[in-house]
Amino acid sequence: MAKIFQVTARAGMTRVVEPVARRLLRAGVTPNTVTVTGTLGVLVGALGFGARGHLVAGALIVTVFALTDLLDGTMARMSGGSTRFGAFLDSSMDRVADSAVFGAVAYYLATEGDQAGAAAALLCLAAGGLVSYVKARAEGLGLTCNVGIAERTERLLIVGVGGLLAGLGLKVALPVALWLLAAVSIFTVGQRMAHVYRQAQQLPTASGGQG
Repeated sequence: MAKIFQVTARAGMTRVVEPVARRLLRAGVTPNTVTVTGTLGVLVGALGFGARGHLVAGALIVTVFALTDLLDGTMARMSGGSTRFGAFLDSSMDRVADSAVFGAVAYYLATEGDQAGAAAALLCLAAGGLVSYVKARAEGLGLTCNVGIAERTERLLIVGVGGLLAGLGLKVALPVALWLLAAVSIFTVGQRMAHVYRQAQQLPTASGGQG
């Protein structure tokens, strides 16, 4: 059911994003420019607003600019496919943006005296990085790893909704969202590792070190 919802939601977003992508390409804007702009926007929303306690503004700004992750990919596809540097830049900027979001949330909750919530934010940051690393490492070994209930878009959506509700007065929503996100992120790591393990069992032993 979750996978069906993901596919449906992404299909709906694609119909919205594609016209924007076409206009930007006609204007001479490159996917890499959109990638960097989106990351800068997330940094402003997270560090400039969220970390200072302006949760509603921070959540809205981060959400809007996080959607550029769909936009730059669509632009790359329309212009003939992503370059190797474009793919590298996109992944790198995603890690920068995620670090800013969860670092800002952890800082805010720590200043509010919610140490457990701050710990949950740091756990989300670590687990989210591991989710991405497992996929990257698997693909580097020639395997596929397109599975998991909590990919990057879903993770940002969960923390964004929690931040928005907290900014509107439901303070408990943010730590609850973070603990939920930590749980689903760890579960996603397990899903991906199990998926890769099943593939690896059917292949010859790979050379190379561990670690």
